[in-house]
Amino acid sequence: MVTREYRTAREIIGPLILVEGVEGITYGELTDIKDPTGEPRRGRVLEVNGDKAVVQVFEGTSGLSPQDIAIKFLGKGIELGVSADMLGRVFDGFGRPMDDGPEIIPEKWLNINGNPMNPFARDYPNEFIQTGISTIDLLNTLVRGQKLPLFSGSGMPHARMAAQIARQARVLKTGEKFAVVFAAMGITFEESEFFIQDFRRTGAIERAVLFINLADDPAIERIAVPRMALTAAEYLAYEKDMHVLVILTDLTNYCEALREISAARKEVPGRRGYPGYLYTDLSTLYERAGRIKGKNGSITQIPVLTMPEDDKTHPIPDLTGYITEGQIIISRPIHTQGIYPPVDVLPSLSRLKDKGIGKGKTREDHADVMNQLYAAYARGKNARELAVVLGESALSDVDLQMVKFADAFENRFIRQGEEENRSIEESLNIGWELLTMLPRAELKRVREQWIEKYLPK
Repeated sequence: MVTREYRTAREIIGPLILVEGVEGITYGELTDIKDPTGEPRRGRVLEVNGDKAVVQVFEGTSGLSPQDIAIKFLGKGIELGVSADMLGRVFDGFGRPMDDGPEIIPEKWLNINGNPMNPFARDYPNEFIQTGISTIDLLNTLVRGQKLPLFSGSGMPHARMAAQIARQARVLKTGEKFAVVFAAMGITFEESEFFIQDFRRTGAIERAVLFINLADDPAIERIAVPRMALTAAEYLAYEKDMHVLVILTDLTNYCEALREISAARKEVPGRRGYPGYLYTDLSTLYERAGRIKGKNGSITQIPVLTMPEDDKTHPIPDLTGYITEGQIIISRPIHTQGIYPPVDVLPSLSRLKDKGIGKGKTREDHADVMNQLYAAYARGKNARELAVVLGESALSDVDLQMVKFADAFENRFIRQGEEENRSIEESLNIGWELLTMLPRAELKRVREQWIEKYLPK
């Protein structure tokens, strides 16, 4: 490993240092920066052009002047020391323990940018993951190896939902090793304590690895956090044969950090000031989910992002929707009714749900019940909106039944306790009970054999 020291810093702009006369420097390389007091600071190469390099300083550049600093290039990128002992531990954004436990003795060091997955080696996601939340399990099924984001808004209970999924999620096959890697970016100390205490209180920490980056931590650390988490997940999945669920919250804070660094580099901004490479950058995170042929382990991702002003056309949710296989949308109107979890069923979507449900995976009647509930709820909501404009007298008897069905659906199916872990059978049974509210002639999407077998008499 080659290390070189330079005293040729020419300019300091914000968190960036321009160094001239460099040789053999690579993008992403780590640096040590010494100021006159001898206090070291860490940095990373953001750009190399000929004999010039731009270095971003993690701790900021306050108090530094170009003529007084020495910059040593370390010849390697950011690496994470991985070991099976990471389970049950809490780390900061650079992979340093922050739970008063001992240092991890690594089995190996891995570059946090990971290795590209050969598309031909990918295996198709087709196994059901039970989250214990009916609106996800029955209507927008999560499949092992999928990327399924939660689209939320500020002040909504996405943190509680993420913690509930992390506690409850499991693969239904017995004897399968399951782990959760949880990465929090730019969150407050209060939120950080909520996650850590919730994991400890429920015992979920035993099978989890937590990476926590607080709002007052450096922006560059926020960019490293999801890559740290995914590197740990890849190690557990592909070398320890575990099924790993990666929860990333909040991707909006990550994109804000990206925008901040882009502005410091004086790059031409794209939509709403975000860098033009935002799509590419997000895809380097999301595409690290999946299954590999011949390997037992897998990585399933649930990224959580808050939509500024609840706008799903904002660049972050918009680009995320192009890369991931669906989205779970958390609704403010449902939240204001006091319903938890406030999932808006109709615009939510899991593109891989058909591959993970049915006989031998969930239950034979799953697809029919899902389609019937969805259709009846959509019709009930439309009738309810019509009644607001024209009055209830304008509705037919069937429409009135559909409105009652929609109300019951929100109160009995969507509404669920924060500690309530429903099995897929329980969710299906609740669905069948709700379908008894409808006239038999309206059950057009369910096969007669399932009506005879499962509809409560």
